[in-house]
Amino acid sequence: MKTIRIIRRSDGVCRILAVFTLSFLSTGAVAGPGFLPDAPKDSDYNDNGAPDPAKVELGRELFFDKILSGNENISCATCHHALTDTGDGLSLPVGEGGKGLGVTRDTGSGADEIHERVPRNAPPVFNLGAREFTQLFHDGRLAVDARQPSGFISPAGDLLPDGLENALAAQAMFPVTSATEMLGQTGENSVAIAAAADGLPGIWAELAKRLQNSPEYVARFAAVYDDVSEPGDITYVHAANAIAAFEGAVWRADNSPFDRFLRGERGAMSPAAKRGMRAFYLKSKGNCASCHSGTFQTNHGFAAIAMPQIGPGKGDGPTSREDFGRFRETGDMADMFRFRVPTLRNVALTAPYGHAGAYNSLEAVVRHHLDPVNSLWSYDQSQATMPSRDDLDYLDFQVMNNPTLVQAIADANELSPVKLSKREFRDLIEFLRALTDPASIDLRGDVPTSLPSGNTLAE
Repeated sequence: MKTIRIIRRSDGVCRILAVFTLSFLSTGAVAGPGFLPDAPKDSDYNDNGAPDPAKVELGRELFFDKILSGNENISCATCHHALTDTGDGLSLPVGEGGKGLGVTRDTGSGADEIHERVPRNAPPVFNLGAREFTQLFHDGRLAVDARQPSGFISPAGDLLPDGLENALAAQAMFPVTSATEMLGQTGENSVAIAAAADGLPGIWAELAKRLQNSPEYVARFAAVYDDVSEPGDITYVHAANAIAAFEGAVWRADNSPFDRFLRGERGAMSPAAKRGMRAFYLKSKGNCASCHSGTFQTNHGFAAIAMPQIGPGKGDGPTSREDFGRFRETGDMADMFRFRVPTLRNVALTAPYGHAGAYNSLEAVVRHHLDPVNSLWSYDQSQATMPSRDDLDYLDFQVMNNPTLVQAIADANELSPVKLSKREFRDLIEFLRALTDPASIDLRGDVPTSLPSGNTLAE
């Protein structure tokens, strides 16, 4: 239900505004262009709003512990830290071998220096414990699929073990297998040696062995899992499930001004944010909800929006510096340069933006969406936020400096230009800022003070 209000302006011209009433908001109307979604509720989440505190705490410790990396020099938290809004603040992560956190992280030195930048931006983790997030990674290469033995399509294929509780847990199986992210290079540690000998199962078994050899971790796993009574019972699946429990419970963010507005608190958002909400949802304005629909402002699809390609790429194309996105998984030419539509919750906190982190401000990435092709061609390379090293810098803009490759990205664009007035643009930004949960602004309390392994915290 909605009411129509006729408002007479000072110049005598009438305009019609669609005003969503509380009764409309409570009907559970299907989310999409022109409609507001329901506010999130406990049943939307894997833990139904009742997480196991011991499991969450175990997951927190594992998430911040470098014991899960081959050379024990990096943790999950290094690229998804509480102090950097569950990302790392960089366009492209600096993985195994680097030092420091966030924008202060360097590329390492001597024998430990990184071999390349991680080729895709570290996505934020907010709300990924919601049930609707069934497909993860920028290219969607991991997805829930009941037809698979493990219950998931993944890079591991039939090697992915069963027992993973949700997509977020399945995702946690893979960063530890990447030489650039957490594994380390061939032969330089026991986990990398296991990888060379036994592939992915060898990696997971070797990491589980490390946990089995820690009496403190053994006690924690036994307290959480009924099927763990002795060290040898611990598997990496147990660790992945605990990590997912931590991420899903602690980084749930659904009490933003917009959420409170949806729950009936009409004064939760500023007048400018309400105007921006209309621009966001109306087809005749921003039409943002054509992709960013639903409870968490994503349709979970894939879109080609002419995002600049920076960094080392994924080995695609004639230069091997391109990233073909979803096409890499489907082989369908229609999926060239398509990437997963991200949730917009806490979007004001999670710069840089794009699959390669090309845009360093919310305003810049919104302007890109309003005119993708022109924005691509006029891309300001100074927006890239990465520690400098001559050999890495040489690779960063090989695609963007090649007009033929840029044209291919432009040709795949699916977004039509949108014209907004200056005021409408400011209001749209105000609405996007109203998607920030105040509890997410200061996450220092999410960092553990010590770890069962005795390792120092992530750096």
